[in-house]
Amino acid sequence: MGTENTGRAQSNGKNDVLDSAVRLFNEQGYHGTSMRDIAKGAEITAASIYHHFASKQEILQSIMRRALQGALAMTRTAVLHSDGTPAGQLEALVRAWVHFHVSHQLDAVVGATELRSVEGPGRELVIALRDEQESLFRDVILRGVEQSAFATPYPHEATRTVISSGQSICMWWRPDGPLTPEELADRYVTVALATVEYTGR
Repeated sequence: MGTENTGRAQSNGKNDVLDSAVRLFNEQGYHGTSMRDIAKGAEITAASIYHHFASKQEILQSIMRRALQGALAMTRTAVLHSDGTPAGQLEALVRAWVHFHVSHQLDAVVGATELRSVEGPGRELVIALRDEQESLFRDVILRGVEQSAFATPYPHEATRTVISSGQSICMWWRPDGPLTPEELADRYVTVALATVEYTGR
């Protein structure tokens, strides 16, 4: 029982550090934030933070992985529950992409802006996760082109446009704004289908 409680406390402590870091990275940027700042935000001592993470770089990589893995989980699930058509899969992808960037806004901002700050071997994993997410969109769009559901002559550019437009939501969306997440998703689905030149097939 004691071991379980210790493990849970360590896990909670780690999450507290990540949550503090992601808030500060949003406010001050990665390079403008110190380990002492993160410890203070997590309400632990500067020395205690090193029980959870060896460095600020390790914290950043953990946040990046959390963001990318969370987005992948949501978008993969959406595709699996779609109707299986290219248009249906793209709609499901875009809806999940929008909802992720609204519901995990702070993580998403760090994921979108701090890739340049990721260093060392962990960078390869972060880039691999990013590429996996892009390939999920690209595969759906390419299949749509092959099946004449999408008429765009530029599927790779269309893929990047759909991804980047949805990703930018985390930079400006506010819960007290004029659009609900669902209304926002509706609009971005319309934009995505126009981008790939959906033929109605």
